[in-house]
Order: sequence, then structure tokens, then C-alpha cells
Amino acid sequence: MAELQVPEDEEGTRLDRFLRRSHPHLGQAQIEKSLRSGQIRLDGAKAKSNSRLITGQKLTLPDWLLAAASPAPAKRPTMAAAEARKMISRLQIAESQRWLALNKPAGLACQGGSRTSRHIDGMLQAGFGTDRPLLVHRLDRDTSGLLLLAKGRAEARDLGADFKGRRMEKCYLGLSIGDPGPAGRITAALAKSGPRGAEKMRLDADGQPALTLFRRLGQAGAICLLALRPVTGRTHQLRVHLASAGAPLLGDGKYAGAAAHPIGELARQLHLHSAFLTLPDGTRLAAPLPDHFRTALDFLGLAEAVPETMPDF
Repeated sequence: MAELQVPEDEEGTRLDRFLRRSHPHLGQAQIEKSLRSGQIRLDGAKAKSNSRLITGQKLTLPDWLLAAASPAPAKRPTMAAAEARKMISRLQIAESQRWLALNKPAGLACQGGSRTSRHIDGMLQAGFGTDRPLLVHRLDRDTSGLLLLAKGRAEARDLGADFKGRRMEKCYLGLSIGDPGPAGRITAALAKSGPRGAEKMRLDADGQPALTLFRRLGQAGAICLLALRPVTGRTHQLRVHLASAGAPLLGDGKYAGAAAHPIGELARQLHLHSAFLTLPDGTRLAAPLPDHFRTALDFLGLAEAVPETMPDF
């Protein structure tokens, strides 16, 4: 067995992310199995993959893990460095010394998976290597809009804590099929269900507490333009909460099925956009709507109802 001490710049990092960075040959499944069996320990005790590291903690690793540290050449990046940097530059909408803000397009994942080869994290890795900006939160693949990246691990820790501590004020715009009311709050708890790879979130009184605030900004027949504030940040929270309120999001086939596409002239895409973000220091960010969302607003006559800044809830 070998021991290593958690360095100061890894304070607050998830254990599994630290292991994947320090030992790129390890897969998530292998890490999970080693943690469950106690082969990888934190301060001598079993730990979970989402455990947050503390400076000075001792991580115990089995010898086989270290012996396999360089078994094969790393995979080539999925994109050339110049292409990746150009793509990130096109998506950039704001920047400070601590962070970079992107306007993520719908259909582009934040991180990779078993069936995902093109994603934001991969572009950052290909374009910037070990000095790449770091994800501090995520958007669903089909959701567009504001994505904040940290310019270093210390910044990632601080910004991640701001998101977790609900000090970031987020506002999404969405088109719903049905009217949830002029304004209100949805407090239904959520839990994950379904087989791996096809999981869905569902209402569950014993699940994780979730709170969504909403305000109707405009209406065209059965379609409403909504401002949405997810006070909590559960997976698919806005999509499930609105579906439970009888107002699923336009284009959300996962939670509304065939009913998600009531108007053939509109794109068969999710109409949900992370539009506004206010940081704890008062900085306000806004991301322009994607083309498919603007086309729907023009078709419905709701373009003038779109706010220029974050609305009150």
C-alpha cells in the first residue's frame, strides 16, 4: 500500500475527480469498486466517490493502482487543439480573472459518457491541457445557456461552494405547454429511477428536497413563456417540476412524450435556456437565446415578452 497527502490546491475536490486526474488510466467504475471494497481509503477509513478532500488528509492506494500508472499511451484528443480553442472562443460571452462564461449550445454535453465523445470538458482538455478552465456546474445536454468555468482549482473550489451554498442567483427561460399560473413555487422532492443509461427523475416524498420559483412572462394559447429560478439544483429539476404542474417544457420528449411537440412548425428541441446569472459579488451575466428558441418566440408572438435582465420572483 502507498500513501499520499492531499495538497492544498486540491482542497474541496471530489475524491473520484482527484483520482481520475492523478491516475488517468482509472475508469469511474474501477474507482467506485475500489472504494466500496476499501482498497482505496481516506484517513484509514472507507470513503465515497463524492467525498470532498481536505488539505493534509492521507489517501491510501493499493500497489496495483500505482503499478498501472502508465500502462498505455493516452488517447488522442477528440479535437485538434486549435479547433477546440476556436470553439471555446466562439462560445465565450464574458470573462474575469477568476472565471470564464460560455453560452453553451443545446445538444452539446458538458462532460463525457459512454455514448458521448464531443463535450465541453473534452474541448477544454484538447485546447488547454492541464491549464484548462474547470467546470464548476453543469447544464443538461439539451439545455442551452450560461455555463461558468473556473480559471484554476482554487477558483473552482470557491465558485463550486457558491453554487452549492445557493449564493449564485440563476434564472432560466422556458416555453411550457400549459399554464402553471401567473407566479408561484414548486416544492416537490425528487429521486432518480430507471435502469442505468435510461434514468429519469420522478417525484418522491422521500427524495431530495427541491424548490423551483416561476413567473409567467407571456402566453400564446396553450404555450407560456416562463422565467424559472431553481433554488436547488437537482438533476432535471425544472423539467420534472413543470411536468408535475401540468406544464411540461416544449420539446421535452423525455418527460412529456409525444405531447412535447404540439406545433409541427417548431423545432423538436428542448426550449429551456439558462439566461441570467448573478454572482455573489453582484456581477450580472446574460446569455442570448439560441436560434430555435427565438424562432419559436417569433412564431408565437412572444419575442417582446423576453426580459433584458433577470426578472423578480
